[in-house]
Amino acid sequence: MSAESNPPDPAKGRSRREPRGKHSRALLVTAWTAAAIVVLGGSGLGYVYFKLNGNIESVDINQVLGTDRPTNVDNGSKDILVLGSDTRSGANKKLGGGTDDGSARSDTAMIVHVYEGHKKASVVSIPRDTLVDRPRCTDSRGVTHDAASGVMFNSAYATGGAVCAVKTVESLTGIRMDHYIEVDFTGFRKLVDELGGVEVTTTKDIKDSDSHLNLKAGTHRLNGEQALGLVRTRHGVGDGSDLGRIQLQQAFVKALVDQIRDVGVLTNPKELFDLADAATKAVTTDSDLGSVRSLTSFATGFKSISSANMTMITMPVEYDPANRNRVIVDKEKARLVWKALKNDRPIPAAATKGTAKGDAAGVVG
Repeated sequence: MSAESNPPDPAKGRSRREPRGKHSRALLVTAWTAAAIVVLGGSGLGYVYFKLNGNIESVDINQVLGTDRPTNVDNGSKDILVLGSDTRSGANKKLGGGTDDGSARSDTAMIVHVYEGHKKASVVSIPRDTLVDRPRCTDSRGVTHDAASGVMFNSAYATGGAVCAVKTVESLTGIRMDHYIEVDFTGFRKLVDELGGVEVTTTKDIKDSDSHLNLKAGTHRLNGEQALGLVRTRHGVGDGSDLGRIQLQQAFVKALVDQIRDVGVLTNPKELFDLADAATKAVTTDSDLGSVRSLTSFATGFKSISSANMTMITMPVEYDPANRNRVIVDKEKARLVWKALKNDRPIPAAATKGTAKGDAAGVVG
């Protein structure tokens, strides 16, 4: 998530705890979703089913998009679009900083491909500053938005919400998204706090007043607000780019996945409920995942995936020659990524060789 949130200008284009044991491993495909999926997938919450079920918000993306979508390939794999939204309204105003202009943007975007057998996953981060062609789309309220060329990727969510974000990703990749998961500032903070914080080690000082973050080099157990600052900072470390922030986000996700795998046994019913309550309030999903039962089934399929079995890359991009604050898709190399995922194959090393990457690799471990 970003410490900057200047609205895009389309016209200008610019477990906690899983049961114990070596095999009790859960995947959370992003920092925030991890908590929700692990808790719901491994902890047997039938006694509070109706309470938790009422917490979950969902969007019927399949019905709105209809049949004008890539072919749904049934090969045992799953593709999930995970977004972090940076609305500046309500409780998010204090956490996010910036201006409350009544809008929301997709500040973090990841395509998570879970391979057949559900033992490995590839995660492809899409830079919010990527210039793309946004397709014509109809949002969940029935409002149709015209196509636009050369606009920032995060303008899709700002323009038409979850439905237009999914439509844009499918147009960009040619891959049908099986599911959609979204979380905002407040939900992210609460999930990390309910987990008891997340331990990371930084190799450099990180200081960014915009994202409220001040960490000395060393090992830290980050609370929710600090974790939010880390995954949003772009000025506190590296070259100040969106690409550097993505490197920090990916390192944090791996740290969280490992912690959820190792934290131990959840024995306190109140702690279990508090974590599940926070998790289900935090996420917005597609309608197919819009219940505790569906989330439980979804989660238990991924219990064998640990961070060691996750490949994380940034979508192949180059800096825009006309504006170094923007990036453009390296189409030839991106095609290698999408072809690999469509065929349920590993992403080849050639797909990211020589692409723009930022300057924050290794800062968080």
